[in-house]
Amino acid sequence: MTDIEIRCATIDRIPELLAFWARAAEGRSISDDPDGVARLITRDPGALLVAERDGAVVGTVIAGYDGWRCHLYRLAVDPGQRRQGIATALLAAAEERFTALGGRRADAMVLLANERAQHAWKSAGYGPEKHWRRWVKPLVD
Repeated sequence: MTDIEIRCATIDRIPELLAFWARAAEGRSISDDPDGVARLITRDPGALLVAERDGAVVGTVIAGYDGWRCHLYRLAVDPGQRRQGIATALLAAAEERFTALGGRRADAMVLLANERAQHAWKSAGYGPEKHWRRWVKPLVD
């Protein structure tokens, strides 16, 4: 997979990233808008990793680290390019980032209904923690 390059996202690519997520990502996040993505990139320029092939986005993962925990979100691969090692390369880059920052364990947001994603995460060494349940409270409407 030497034709895949992984880079950090930049502000100028936000429209392309949102379009990519619309076709390649499962579900939608409350932050899937230009302002939300811009805040992420501005606050932590190394968090949004983008896999490119010939300059086109073929995969993404958000590797957020708050100094306490390592969080993975928005792992997505172009539907026509799945099962080629792109997700594996993105997760390896994310894990390298976490290790360099002093992270000790990564967790991932995985939709319960997305069985294909669950298989991918499991094959990468991740698994659900039975004793945790995510609780959320929207801060905006």
